[in-house]
Amino acid sequence: MNPELHLCIAGALQIALALLHIAFPRRFHWKEELARLSPLNRQIFLVHTFFICLVLVMIGSLSLLAPSALLEPTRLSRLVLGGFSAFWGLRLLCQWFVYDPALWRGQTVNTVVHVLSTLLWLYLTAVYLGVLLSLG
Repeated sequence: MNPELHLCIAGALQIALALLHIAFPRRFHWKEELARLSPLNRQIFLVHTFFICLVLVMIGSLSLLAPSALLEPTRLSRLVLGGFSAFWGLRLLCQWFVYDPALWRGQTVNTVVHVLSTLLWLYLTAVYLGVLLSLG
């Protein structure tokens, strides 16, 4: 395993995921769905979505542009890698234990997205946790 390469790949994947959010409003009919929410809930949803994308870009940028800093065995790099591992590990658990399987079972496109998402969350968790454990 080349940790620097995998950190760069993980970074690029997270930036791509943030950019993928550009298609979400149309794909998930957010205009119609959000119209049913109160203004406060709608604004909270939109602000949270923006900040999730921002966090993805920031984590991705750090991993893509400064992987060597994450590979240094410092207290800060261990805390950052531990946080990233927890973030993606928890996201992986949500994929299987929060989302209702009825949302994807028996639906080809949604099943493919579910499987690919699972693989992505697993990969990101493994990269950050693997690098963290390699630091000793």
